[in-house]
Order: sequence, then structure tokens, then C-alpha cells
Amino acid sequence: MIYFVGMQHSPGFLKLVNEARPYVKEITIDQARERLASNDKAVLLDVREDTEWEKGHAAQAVHLGKGVLERDLEEMFPDSNREIIMYCGGGYRSVLTAAVAQKMGYRHVYSLMGGYKGLLAANWPMNSSS
Repeated sequence: MIYFVGMQHSPGFLKLVNEARPYVKEITIDQARERLASNDKAVLLDVREDTEWEKGHAAQAVHLGKGVLERDLEEMFPDSNREIIMYCGGGYRSVLTAAVAQKMGYRHVYSLMGGYKGLLAANWPMNSSS
């Protein structure tokens, strides 16, 4: 099967996201801005794939792709009380990664509504790796 950016998500994927969503705290871009400004230990975590990150990402973000999140999250952020705001492309995968982080014992994890697309629309400062 070939996937194109911008296509609708598959029913199975949406089912997973919708099952996880009630257990995850989702925040707006304005709320993320406030949290990052008021807590210097808060982290904006990009959970997209490496190729997506390289094309562009929020200037203050750190990267940990969804594919290796469970393996590397504790090493990157050993403090399970650390505030972590996760974003993906549109706010779907970050719901899943936030749910996983909570299952791993992280208490202050959020999924950013709108994801990278929302950050772009809000004129969030961006960087690219390429």
C-alpha cells in the first residue's frame, strides 16, 4: 500500500488514537507556549520520523521518533515528573506516544493539538536540519 501525505488516516489507526485520547491530556499551541515559558525544564518533543524532523521542526524542540520512543525515553528524560509536550504532524501520533509515556510512569505528558501543521500555522519559530 502506498501512503501519501495529506491523505485521510486509516480506520484502524484512528480507532487506536480515539481509544487513547480520553486518557491523554491534549493542550493548545497557546497553552504549550505558556508552559514552555513558565517552566524552563519543560520539553517540546517532536515524535515524528527522522525524515520529517530533518525537513523542519520547532526551533526549541528535541527529537525522539515514535519508533524508538519506548526504548529511549527514560534515557533522554530520566525524571518521570518532567513536563513533556509531544507533537507529531497533526496531533494523532502524539496522542499515542503520550499514552505510552504515561504507561511508562511519566506524569506530566501532553499531546499538542494540531501538531507540526498547527505550529506552522501559528508562526512558531522553526529550524531545519538540512
